[in-house]
Amino acid sequence: MYICIDFDGTVVDHRYPYVGDPVPLAIDWLLRWQELGAKLILFTMRSDDGEGQELLSDAVRYLRENGVELFGVNQNPDQLSWTASPKAYGQLYIDDAAFGCPLTHPATFNKPCVDWREVGPAVEKLLLQSR
Repeated sequence: MYICIDFDGTVVDHRYPYVGDPVPLAIDWLLRWQELGAKLILFTMRSDDGEGQELLSDAVRYLRENGVELFGVNQNPDQLSWTASPKAYGQLYIDDAAFGCPLTHPATFNKPCVDWREVGPAVEKLLLQSR
């Protein structure tokens, strides 16, 4: 299963252009989904500007340093054989801005973020059913 994951507000607190504090349980669940065979695609508005700001690279580095191996970054490499669309193909999109995504608002966070206590187990169930 391809899962597109937003970064700010989903994996870390909204502190753009900085990398915010970790959203509780986000990395734990990404690692678990990886174990279950999910192909994780970072799908974010962050970009490297070519003038020294490496905001996208910061996000990729953060995930890799926490053990998350990305299948793609802002694209699904598998889809290049059948489409030239710039939208990354995924079967699920996890994003704090997605309609219906469960949110929580930790006291020290800038804005609400994904509630991984709900999202994590629900996606795990889908991954186990798709085996």
